[in-house]
Amino acid sequence: MRQTNQAIITDRGFRRDQSGATAVEFAFLAPVLIFMLMGITGYGGYFWMSHSVQQLANDAARAAIPGSTAAERATLAKAAVAASAGDAELVPAKLSTEVIDRDGRLTVAVSYDAAQSFAFAVRGVTPMPSDQIRRRASVQLGGY
Repeated sequence: MRQTNQAIITDRGFRRDQSGATAVEFAFLAPVLIFMLMGITGYGGYFWMSHSVQQLANDAARAAIPGSTAAERATLAKAAVAASAGDAELVPAKLSTEVIDRDGRLTVAVSYDAAQSFAFAVRGVTPMPSDQIRRRASVQLGGY
């Protein structure tokens, strides 16, 4: 009879014991937190690369203004992108530049293939936007 009472007391003590509750709650929440941190890191990297590509397009459009012909403006714009790609910490080989000189307006389109970048390493875990980042910048040539 004495042993049965000890088992009842132990069972009641077990139900009231909260010492492992924090570990169990952490085990439930840790995957969610890790998933969110991976998404924040992935999207942060994407936004950083997207902003860098936009800045390259802006700088290239400004750099092309002094050119006197369409070919010279295209050369100046592409040279500006090539020169600044390393400063933006983008891989120059994955950049492509298109220069459109039409109706007194110069448009520089810069594309970047970000498929192999650190930001897209979480693609299997977190939904990500397109790995082809394309941004444009336009400037008016001549007077207003």
